[in-house]
Amino acid sequence: MIWWVILIEAGVFAGIFTVIVLVAAHGDRKYSAASIHNYPPDIREAYFKTHDRIDVSYSSANVILTKSFGVLLFCGILLVCSLLAGVKTFWDGFFLAFGLMAWIGMYDTFFLDWVLFANLKCFRLEGTEHMDKAYRQKWFHLKGMLFPGLVFALIPSLVVGLLTMLIGGRQ
Repeated sequence: MIWWVILIEAGVFAGIFTVIVLVAAHGDRKYSAASIHNYPPDIREAYFKTHDRIDVSYSSANVILTKSFGVLLFCGILLVCSLLAGVKTFWDGFFLAFGLMAWIGMYDTFFLDWVLFANLKCFRLEGTEHMDKAYRQKWFHLKGMLFPGLVFALIPSLVVGLLTMLIGGRQ
């Protein structure tokens, strides 16, 4: 593996992820079930007091579709990262992908959620603009990174490990 390439990839991956998050935070996209499910429960409840309630559970079609698209997108990005880094084995591909996913999880939590989400008005749902304390719930975002986030990271990591092994020809 080429370590300096991996460090560059981590920075580029964070940039791509930031653009995706900022684009999703503008317009009507932030009012979809796929986006609202990422908000803390008290913000969702306040929002649904003045808006039509939609299914924001992890089993809803919109959330499943969004998460599936995310898996495919991350698999593509991470496979390119593994190939550029010179990875040839399943385990190297898996650990590179998981490491980059863990990095994005930490970046998302500690910077995007704790700094940007808590302070930028573009992330506020209509009718919840006054809920400053609710938007600064660090524990909610940390729990999201640890459980569903790291479990979610296993899926693209396994796929990238398998594809890296098939392309690289080594176990």
